[in-house]
Amino acid sequence: MIQLDISDIALQLRNNGEKTQVFDPVRKRWLVLTPEEHVRQYIIQILTQKLQYPPALLSVEKQIEVNGMIKRFDVVVYNRDHKPWMLVECKAPEIAVSESTLQQLLNYQRNIQCRYWLLTNGHQTYCADANNIEAISWLSELPAYDL
Repeated sequence: MIQLDISDIALQLRNNGEKTQVFDPVRKRWLVLTPEEHVRQYIIQILTQKLQYPPALLSVEKQIEVNGMIKRFDVVVYNRDHKPWMLVECKAPEIAVSESTLQQLLNYQRNIQCRYWLLTNGHQTYCADANNIEAISWLSELPAYDL
């Protein structure tokens, strides 16, 4: 498991009536701050601010077809050749990262084909290097974006 340090991350928040909203710097819009969105925004900040992943190479909450059904992935990071490089699945903090979470990510992986997989609920974070599908290795830290 990877420990994420979010102590120095400040999300841009505002109140809109009775709902708190967060500004998504990738989608460039305000969103309702649900528990899952909270986790997704922290991951986006960690990737772009701490690890210097290029924000322009992140895609957030886009539709894909999985087994004939329309689904939405959380985040895909692309390499500099604009090929999918990391697939990120975020869950609300109260949802445990489990076998079913991994299965959801693997369903997306069949269509997107990324080298790295990242699963997180903000408390539990796992990242795998799936470059060699026969010997997937779970990492102790998030990979650097040095492509």
